[in-house]
Amino acid sequence: MNPVNLDTIDINSLEVLENREWLESLEYVLQTGGPERVGRLIQQLQLQCERAGVKLPFTATTPYENTIPADRQPPFPGSQEMERRIKSLIRWNALAMVMRANKVEEGIGGHISTFASAATLYEVGFNHFFRAATEDGDRDIVYFQGHSAPGIYSRAFLEGRLPIEKLENFRRELHPGGGLSSYPHPWLMPDFWEFPTVSMGLGPITAIYQARFNKYLENRGLKTATSGKIWAFLGDGETDEPESLGAISLASRERLDNLIFVINCNLQRLDGPVRGNFKIIQELEANFRGAGWNVIKVIWGSDWDSLIEKDTDGLLVKRMGEITDGQFQKYAVETGRYFRQNFFGTDPRLLKMVEHLSDEQLEHLRLGGHDPIKVHAAYKEAVDHKGSPTVILAKTIKGYGLGESGEGKNITHQQKKLNEEELKIFRSRFGIPVADEDLAKAPFYRPSDDSAEIKYLQERRKQLGGYMPARKVRAAALPIPKEELFEEFYKGTEGRKASSTMVFVRMLGKLLRDPEFGKYVVPIVPDEARTFGMEALFRQVGIYSSVGQLYEPVDMDTLLYYKESKDGQILEEGITEAGSMSSFIAAGSAYSTHGIPTIPFFIYYSMFGFQRIGDLVWAAADTRCRGFMLGGTAGRTTLAGEGLQHQDGHSHLLAYPVPTCMAYDPAFAFELAIIIQDGIKRMYHDGESIFYYITVMNEPVENPAMPEGVREGILRGMYRFKKSEHKSKLKANLFGSGTIMQEVIKAAEILESKYDIASDIWSITSYKELYKDGNDVDRWNMLHPAEKPRQTFIGEQLKDAEGVFVAASDYVKAMPESISQWFPRPLLALGTDGFGRSEGRASLRDFFEVDAKHIVVGTLTALMRDGKVKPDAVSRAIKDLGVDPNKPNPFTV
Repeated sequence: MNPVNLDTIDINSLEVLENREWLESLEYVLQTGGPERVGRLIQQLQLQCERAGVKLPFTATTPYENTIPADRQPPFPGSQEMERRIKSLIRWNALAMVMRANKVEEGIGGHISTFASAATLYEVGFNHFFRAATEDGDRDIVYFQGHSAPGIYSRAFLEGRLPIEKLENFRRELHPGGGLSSYPHPWLMPDFWEFPTVSMGLGPITAIYQARFNKYLENRGLKTATSGKIWAFLGDGETDEPESLGAISLASRERLDNLIFVINCNLQRLDGPVRGNFKIIQELEANFRGAGWNVIKVIWGSDWDSLIEKDTDGLLVKRMGEITDGQFQKYAVETGRYFRQNFFGTDPRLLKMVEHLSDEQLEHLRLGGHDPIKVHAAYKEAVDHKGSPTVILAKTIKGYGLGESGEGKNITHQQKKLNEEELKIFRSRFGIPVADEDLAKAPFYRPSDDSAEIKYLQERRKQLGGYMPARKVRAAALPIPKEELFEEFYKGTEGRKASSTMVFVRMLGKLLRDPEFGKYVVPIVPDEARTFGMEALFRQVGIYSSVGQLYEPVDMDTLLYYKESKDGQILEEGITEAGSMSSFIAAGSAYSTHGIPTIPFFIYYSMFGFQRIGDLVWAAADTRCRGFMLGGTAGRTTLAGEGLQHQDGHSHLLAYPVPTCMAYDPAFAFELAIIIQDGIKRMYHDGESIFYYITVMNEPVENPAMPEGVREGILRGMYRFKKSEHKSKLKANLFGSGTIMQEVIKAAEILESKYDIASDIWSITSYKELYKDGNDVDRWNMLHPAEKPRQTFIGEQLKDAEGVFVAASDYVKAMPESISQWFPRPLLALGTDGFGRSEGRASLRDFFEVDAKHIVVGTLTALMRDGKVKPDAVSRAIKDLGVDPNKPNPFTV
């Protein structure tokens, strides 16, 4: 027998006594001073420990339990039974929609399981929180998780907004009468969806910048400060996308208490568990708490409340925290007996805690995300919270309600159908009044308008200001920009040199001062304003900061100091093209979202646009965005010294696939002025849902005055800049764009003075516009064989042109080659295919073979192929011009 150590007993007894005294003291402070006083006291104790050298254990998470205990839950304001019935109808119709679509056409797709897990999260919002109109004249904005679309359609069907024919044509939009798009797509359903969210990660980041843009509008006086909230619904698996969490620190830094994330933690992604060996809710809590968010965990439903109340020694909560997500997923598909043995069976005290519950009762213990009382409490706290954004981490089961066919299983994301027996179980579980003999058809069901369910549903939405989602164009048309704003640019720079970037900044400054347009202009820069010569705007309109300027800038004594202010107009986003593009989307869709026609001008290194954030550009088009993207320091050879990663020779090619993007590469100030003036008119006066990509360069050049009659050509893609006055039998047409137009002009002078070749100079402002026009004409001619063929714009312009055709640009040869088929004769293309180099402009243009001497050689080669000059003449020119015929192809080195 071991001897009893009295010293140890005394120490243990003392610790118990001390613990009790400390806890009683803490309880006294809580009762008399409240939670804030307790917080200050704990901070003082922590500081004292640190000074004394005590290393406190770090944890970024709280125990694996609900943030809001049962005794702090507000009363549920509605009828739980009525809302359960409505939710069941929505579940059924969402399921029927996907099943019927896949019966009509095998493999058409659709998702059942995501909405099945999130139905309660949405329905509590629709019935109690999502305000289509607030008392202060604003509204809430909701980013719906893309894969939940069937459930959102199903609710709109019950509301009477979508006819049954639309549901029958889910994922069959081209069917007679039209259908429903697979996911939220404003381009396809412009009266319904507001934001495209199904490219995972884009919903969260655009929601964050939307919330910040709301504050920007309020601080600038363009919008009244209101209680409107931005809700973003996303999945736990979606948070692996860098865009999902990449901007969460911005939200807390800006104190965006108008922002609420709801993360549906069903623990599953497409192939398997999100974190099988870990706990995604705890991981996300650490991420968001560390970033300064208010975190609300909704893990356990009301069925667990009595068990948690009995857990006085924390044994149950400790066990909850030990189980991995993969094992929790296993519980979702196993029996209550297995759950009892595996979860509670590790300790007799835990088994004692649930001895009064049957295996069946254990099997049906609800999770927090499926309990409207718990979800309502979380939403209420999130809406009332001030000072920081909120994230709600709601634990659910993927495919909830699908039973044996898919609930909680790894294959549930791909679930499209249920067999008749599974349908029967689903029907009975949710009380859907569909007869057994009709189950195979999976019929839609909607009660009559005077039924209790429809009346309740309609009344709830009436109380919240109307239906959601719904997209409306709320902004009035702006006037057509006055000519006076742009006239100075038509005159050229009169012998002075100026880069197109300098011209743009001058133009932007004038727009900002304009009484009609100025307040709507939103300059957006990802930390390159000084690179683009925009520092003068710091003083003119200020840089937006939600807190103003709390420091004295180091350049305070200079004229163009770094000026931040609450009503600043420039969005200086820092080094984030993704964040800047998200601001562009918020500003470019404000005409619809807020009825405010803001005009974003987003200027950035062109290399880091379409190539880096192409998915967000595509989302901007889907959102029906308007505005201007300015690709600065553009062109492979224009950005001297920077090298391979910075020198852009292909962004215009990447702009081709985006249907609503108007892409231009202007060479002169007057071209840029015409394009921007017309763009404002088309977007903000005529109401076209398009946006512009315009490349601007940092190379100073002489800008000539605008020739007569070129406006249409500038906008449609090409015009003759200069007709040769040289008299010769040999003729050439040289096509330039952007900064390489200067090389084309030099080449024309060499061709005429040294080789007796009359050379017309053409400016191609937009290869994409010419490409679109050519294909449009070809399509019309193909479909109308009996009618007189139409002529392309290229054909119209070149119908009388004599001689060969040579095009050079600072972009890949695919650009001119994409339109060569519509030229009357072969087109020889020069371009900058290959990786950039750290070099000066002259060396780069020689390396990529787009300088004047290579244009001359290209022109002579074209004439040789046309039988107009002999090969010896071309060889002599190659030697005379110093062109190395044996150097490697720049595309290969």
